[in-house]
Amino acid sequence: EGRSGRPPNQPGGEGGALHHSSSSRSGAVWAPESGQRHLAVPCPPTPGTCPLSIPRPRTLSPGAGTPSPSPGPGMDGASAQSLDDGVCVAGEGDEQDARLAALELRAQRQDDEIALLKAGLAGTLRRIEIYDQHFARLLPTLAGSPLLPDPLCPVDLLTGRGLQTLLPAEHTPVRTGHASACSCSRPPPGPGTPAPSPGPPALPGPPTPAPGPPAVPGPPTPAPGPPTLPGPPVLPPGPPELLPQPPVPQPDPSGQSGASNGGVEGGVPAQAGEGPELRVEGRDDGLEPEAKVLEAAAVGPERRALSGASLGPGSPLPGEAGTPPAPEPEPDLDPAPLAAGGRKKVLLRRCSTSDKLRGPKEQVADTQRPKLTKKSVSTQSLLSKGRGADSRNKELPQSPVGSTSRRGFYNQEGVSIKVFLRGRPITMYVPLNVHNYEELRTELPAERLKLDWVYGYRGKDSRGNLHLLPSGEVVYFIACVVVLHGIETQTQRHYVRHTDCVRCLAIHPDGVRIASGQAAGVDKDGKPLLPSVHVWDSGSLQTLQHIGSGSFERGVGCLAFSRADAGSFLCVIDDSNEHVMSVWDTTRGCRLAETKTTNEAVLEVGFHPADTGCIVSCGKSHVYFWSWNGGSLTKKQGIFGKYKKPRFIQCFVFLPSGEVLTGDSEGNILVWGKAAADTKTLGKGAKETYQIARQVKAHEGSIFTLCVRGDGALLSGGGKDRRVVLWGPDFTVQQETEISEKAGAVRTLVQGAGDELLIGTTRNSILRGSFSGACTPIVQGHTDELWGLTTHPCRDLFLTCAHDRRVCVWDLEHHTLEWSRTLEGTGLCADFHCSGTVVVVGLQTGRWVVLDCATQEDVCSTVDGNEQLSVVRFSPDGNFLAVGSHDNYIYLHTVSDSGRRYSRYGRCMGHSSFITHLDWSQDSCFIMSNSGDYEILYWDIVAGGKLIRNRYECKDLEWISYTCVLGFHVFGVWPDGSDGTDINALCRSHNERVVAVADDFCKVHLFQYPCSKPKAPSHMYGAHGSHVTNVRFTHNDSYLISTGGKDTTVMQWRVTSGRLGHSTSVSSASASSLDLLPGST
Repeated sequence: EGRSGRPPNQPGGEGGALHHSSSSRSGAVWAPESGQRHLAVPCPPTPGTCPLSIPRPRTLSPGAGTPSPSPGPGMDGASAQSLDDGVCVAGEGDEQDARLAALELRAQRQDDEIALLKAGLAGTLRRIEIYDQHFARLLPTLAGSPLLPDPLCPVDLLTGRGLQTLLPAEHTPVRTGHASACSCSRPPPGPGTPAPSPGPPALPGPPTPAPGPPAVPGPPTPAPGPPTLPGPPVLPPGPPELLPQPPVPQPDPSGQSGASNGGVEGGVPAQAGEGPELRVEGRDDGLEPEAKVLEAAAVGPERRALSGASLGPGSPLPGEAGTPPAPEPEPDLDPAPLAAGGRKKVLLRRCSTSDKLRGPKEQVADTQRPKLTKKSVSTQSLLSKGRGADSRNKELPQSPVGSTSRRGFYNQEGVSIKVFLRGRPITMYVPLNVHNYEELRTELPAERLKLDWVYGYRGKDSRGNLHLLPSGEVVYFIACVVVLHGIETQTQRHYVRHTDCVRCLAIHPDGVRIASGQAAGVDKDGKPLLPSVHVWDSGSLQTLQHIGSGSFERGVGCLAFSRADAGSFLCVIDDSNEHVMSVWDTTRGCRLAETKTTNEAVLEVGFHPADTGCIVSCGKSHVYFWSWNGGSLTKKQGIFGKYKKPRFIQCFVFLPSGEVLTGDSEGNILVWGKAAADTKTLGKGAKETYQIARQVKAHEGSIFTLCVRGDGALLSGGGKDRRVVLWGPDFTVQQETEISEKAGAVRTLVQGAGDELLIGTTRNSILRGSFSGACTPIVQGHTDELWGLTTHPCRDLFLTCAHDRRVCVWDLEHHTLEWSRTLEGTGLCADFHCSGTVVVVGLQTGRWVVLDCATQEDVCSTVDGNEQLSVVRFSPDGNFLAVGSHDNYIYLHTVSDSGRRYSRYGRCMGHSSFITHLDWSQDSCFIMSNSGDYEILYWDIVAGGKLIRNRYECKDLEWISYTCVLGFHVFGVWPDGSDGTDINALCRSHNERVVAVADDFCKVHLFQYPCSKPKAPSHMYGAHGSHVTNVRFTHNDSYLISTGGKDTTVMQWRVTSGRLGHSTSVSSASASSLDLLPGST
């Protein structure tokens, strides 16, 4: 529809204005008397179109050249094509001229229409702002006044009294499931009610060019100009938004009562002495009366007819004098015949710009006119710029389900909450059970977490990290935790005072004190976490000393206690470029000596067991013998002489005789001893040197560890051949054993009780065995980045999958690996079926695999898309499977036969980025999903995965789980200034009391649920050494499972009901160093 800038009643002579409609055609007409072709636009409009005043048809000479006009604003390819189809040219020569002229005319019309829309809407928005200001001034004075009625109670506009008891039964307010509209309504006519007046005859209009169906009886045509009412109703003070809004009655099939779609009521006159009766129904979409008016202005006449009652744009503000009238003050009044008593029924609503541009005849045919499909777009742009900075929060959400248009409305305070991530607004709607959002309080939850068990061992990239204490406990580290594992008692204790990953470990000669060094790091605010050495008591888990805080760079690479003087000194080498060596007094914590070692990697350091002044270090292509005297450290390099210098000296050990043995990357054991200096090579004055006395070929590949048993026998562990060899006094092989390939290469050897061996492997396992028996694992873990996690629906089991292509099912109670499988690809996500008999695992290739939990065999396998899968979730009833992919789709499958048969059901399309999380509703009918660009979308699964465009309708849905990181109930978990990637996973407990969060700063948080306030407090727990990738509660909420990324750790946390104060309250299964400090969390 187009409109010109000239008003419809502008004088122009007979035929001076031509009317254009969307169904009219323009063509070229041949004039025989002039010999010219004339381009004409036919004027008869079709019913339901808007008349438009345009200039007379232009005359084009066949020989005249017409410049090519550029398409005007809003002229796209589709518009030009439709115009070309409507231009008919009588000759071949001037066809192009006719089309160009028609394009120019269309562009001019659209420019005129846009200018009028902007001018009209600017005036409307100005009046809305005045009404808002007036509302703010009058609201304090109307508190408790009878003039301010209940919004859910019908009110008589003349008296201000409620009419709830006066309404018949069929007119009582009824709550509906969708947004309810408002209009005037009357009781049904009684026996004495006069017959409806037919009204004045319709004004003649232009003939209809094409026959159509008979016209539907509509309301009487209003007379031009505002009618005069003998008794105008007295409105209560305040803006019209405070008045109750009348609902629109359903159309009456008999045509005897009810308002038309255009909002003009006719057919039943008001009885004598009867005032207008208004009825308002509660809205379920959160839109206030002002929002209804703006919504109507944004979507065109078909929605404006359903808007709430309001004053016309030309009416002055109630109770405010001297208000200048708006341009074209034309009230929008009901033209129904006057009732007895001289009163007239009025439908009060705010006029739109299109109402001003239409004449009386066009207002009658409002419901028959084709709607202007592009008007809402331009109106949205004006609404977004028309309000000041002090206006209320608003958004432009999508329309309800079943509609494809978009509408703009204001979100009143308390209806929605808007947060920002990386500058992007995210709107979340407040559920109905939250009566006052401002009164919501978020507190620390009563529940606490206590580290119960740590699954895994860091053997892939560390050395010397396995030791046996006199108490029978095995000491090792992983992530930020030093684990004391009781082999016989199957218990664990944990030292968790480190702030970053533990890199090395040393046992004091007394077998009680332990020194552990950590790497440098940064906290969530970017502040550096300085590396240091913790000296602590293995019995009480209390920290005795912090050594070297601020003195080391990057981290502590290796350390060792002195042995000759009962461990009075500690030697430390850091990870700086120069690998600085320092010697510390363990009793006073002060540094005694310091020097730079080498720019190459240093792998191990140690004191000579008989001489504290002798220190040995080894690493890449070197072995150094250091002499420490007071504050100086001097080194002597080991000379390889005629032997090939290996690439790495991996390890060394001291024999009881004082000799030094080293194992290198070539598989050789080298025996080092002192010898007189070669004066020919080193020159005169050279002192004694350390040279190779003997070389023994021991293994294929590197030798990662050497160990001296209590009887003086030597043990060596190979990398490539996975052999453990017991050597005799003359380096003859006495016994050997080989570990399985599945366990990996030998990383560390420790002598156990008797002939027992403890073997740490490169695949993060600790084995227990002997030369005469098989080796069994006592600790197992993943070897690569860990992301997938799910818990069993009814048993104490959980499943993990990682980049090492392994799927592992763990037993919570016995802390053992139930079973594992190696997949064809990297597992990223998993979920158990509600029956617990099968589990689905999503892979990085886009394939998902269903495994039988009893036999560990494949049940089926399907590919959804060609990108990695980020989430797979079964519905609560087990009849559907939802698969979220990085191709922005959620794939739906029907499930039967207890999770053994699958069939493609549909695909949810609507996200603009990859899927990150999704949850099912309790009735298995809806899905809530998050994406990488912070979208929150809802899907109707019963309708085939259809997108629910009005997210407000889903605010009260109940979810069987809550793992989406964005939502009203959990947005308070996000830290201030977050970049949108700080939270990796989230999980609500099944009792809906707490929510656990995995963040990017190696922390696990425990919040109160719901967490709907910014900067909510939480209990924070540090044990992971990398970003925490996932968290899940077990089926009975007794444990929380967390997974680390690069640290490859799985941690099991016990959920307690209160604070643990002292060691007496600690469970016998495990204990933590934090349990023993009052006030720790």
